[in-house]
Amino acid sequence: MRRRSFIKKAALSSLTTIIGVEIVFGEMMPLGYTPLALQDPDPFQMFKKDKEMVVLNDKPWNMEAQAHLLDEKITSNKYMFIRNNGKVPEDIDVGRWTVTFDGESIQQEKTYSLQELKSKFKPYSYQLTLECGGNGRSEFDPPAKGNQWTVGAVSNAEWTGVRLKDILEDIGVKKDAVYVAYHAADTHLSGDPDKEPISRGVPLQKALQDETLLAYQMNGEDIPLVHGYPLRLVCGGWPASASGKWINRISVRNKVHDGPKMTGSSYRVPCEPVGPGEKVKDEDMCIIESMPVKSLITFPKSGAMIKPGRKLDIRGHAWAGELEVAKIEYSIDFGGTWQACTLESPANRLAWQHFSAQVSFPKKGYYEVWAKATDAEGNSQPMLVPGWNPKGYLNNACHRIAVKVG
Repeated sequence: MRRRSFIKKAALSSLTTIIGVEIVFGEMMPLGYTPLALQDPDPFQMFKKDKEMVVLNDKPWNMEAQAHLLDEKITSNKYMFIRNNGKVPEDIDVGRWTVTFDGESIQQEKTYSLQELKSKFKPYSYQLTLECGGNGRSEFDPPAKGNQWTVGAVSNAEWTGVRLKDILEDIGVKKDAVYVAYHAADTHLSGDPDKEPISRGVPLQKALQDETLLAYQMNGEDIPLVHGYPLRLVCGGWPASASGKWINRISVRNKVHDGPKMTGSSYRVPCEPVGPGEKVKDEDMCIIESMPVKSLITFPKSGAMIKPGRKLDIRGHAWAGELEVAKIEYSIDFGGTWQACTLESPANRLAWQHFSAQVSFPKKGYYEVWAKATDAEGNSQPMLVPGWNPKGYLNNACHRIAVKVG
């Protein structure tokens, strides 16, 4: 009896530690009972996310920020969106973690430990913008299937790792190489160990860019588990699905990669414009590569109220896939006229750029502040939702916030 009492007290102490407060009447709980607080996982605690983040799905986990949470120049973990396709790996042994390079177009198959990658190759750090291809999907009409992202599936963290091109040079790539694909340790939602939840890739030219990293740090620390610890691919400026997490194998292909989420309509848009709701054949869909020009007002939060005669300081970020943003403007008259914002240069290629402006309002009343970015090739954001596509990708309509003067 004394032993049973000791076990129960030890278990109760552990549960109290996990929950963070005393379990009142805990001594009355049946032995082996799990409190409700622990039966449903708390993603905010589990992933160390801000309570204002929005959970879109828990099977798999998908979570986005709200615009005002993304005000930082470098996105911290607590505000970084989560986009998963399978189950997050468990029981990772970083000391035994390896990544194998194989494929039809590799000169020699080779496996590196994480420590070998860190010691053999020079580390590089870049700020890189990652945006889910479906960011903004909730605005499409008719609705498109998938997570109904609003505007918060985007981030700009500082990633540290080794350049993929340096590893490929060390191994040797055949002349017929056209694509580089990733494989990872996450598992399929069905539990089938032979199914990959996602295995995408990028053309060889993208893989060989200086900024394409096999990263092991985010913002100067180990990458959080949900974002790919201990090793992930980061391909800034392209849909974030190209930046695989928990990487354990890289394949150099002599054809466009055909892994899960590479075929059919996944991360593809119609090669030619189509009408809303129209069915599109797979062969008429084109793979998304560089993301379109876009911007986000991060301060103030939509719904701001100011007194008459006061100016409103606004700020935010703009990005344009492989391109640099050339200018950004704001409008308070629903796009009738536009005024220039101050725009900063990017910290490095493929990082988002910060903008700011002081906005004046002519009289009391309701206003909307719209932001519109233009890239280096003259492409501007559309004022309203762009052309419909079956999966609701690439919505780069102007972001806007509501303001009341009075």
